[in-house]
Amino acid sequence: MSENYFDERIAATYEVKWPELFEPAVVDPAVSFLTDLTRSGTALELGIGTGRLALPLSQRGIRVQGIELSPAMAARLRAQPGADGIGVTIGDFATAKVSDTFGLAYLVRNTIMNLTTQDAQVECFRNVAGHLEPGGRFVIEVIVPELQRRPPGETVRAFTVTPRHLGFDEYDIAAQGVISHHYWVDNGELETFSAPFRYVWPSELDLMARLAGMSLRERWSDWKREPFTSDSMSHISVWQKSS
Repeated sequence: MSENYFDERIAATYEVKWPELFEPAVVDPAVSFLTDLTRSGTALELGIGTGRLALPLSQRGIRVQGIELSPAMAARLRAQPGADGIGVTIGDFATAKVSDTFGLAYLVRNTIMNLTTQDAQVECFRNVAGHLEPGGRFVIEVIVPELQRRPPGETVRAFTVTPRHLGFDEYDIAAQGVISHHYWVDNGELETFSAPFRYVWPSELDLMARLAGMSLRERWSDWKREPFTSDSMSHISVWQKSS
């Protein structure tokens, strides 16, 4: 079981800490992309959180269910208007089961990296394949590891620098690991948050998909389907389960 870093302290202020994630310019393209791929009007979100994407998908008539490790995050989702029709299973999305199959499964905002071993990431793909209908799609949104942007010997890189929020990634190249450190300043008070992740390459994800009986269908730089290139800092990848 993965460790739950998203406790009540984080859940209660999630939207305040990461307000950019809730902007319509961020949410709407993702929801449209996922809606286009939904085959049977059903979707499973791994790491559903507070429902940032699940709620607007549900409003479009898609039957959404989710898996979420954090009871505090799930409680925030359940308290929101329109959440009555969204089922949530509490558990590790690498292994937790939902008693249904879906035309679409998705895992966004680097959440695949919350699984901090390769074995756990492989199991996630297998778990997803077991929940997909034949021909169903699996979507992941995740960064491309920024190793080419690191000077030799540098182990810490800033990813957010604002007057209120500082963020730094601390890399362990040998372990393919990274610890993300966050520092927020609010009314003169300092709040901190750190969590470990495992970065993963696009080709590695493709192999995990093949092991689970899925193949790459498309890959883009963002939700607006900009081409994926050597300069892309993230990717949206879609794999399809064999019919």
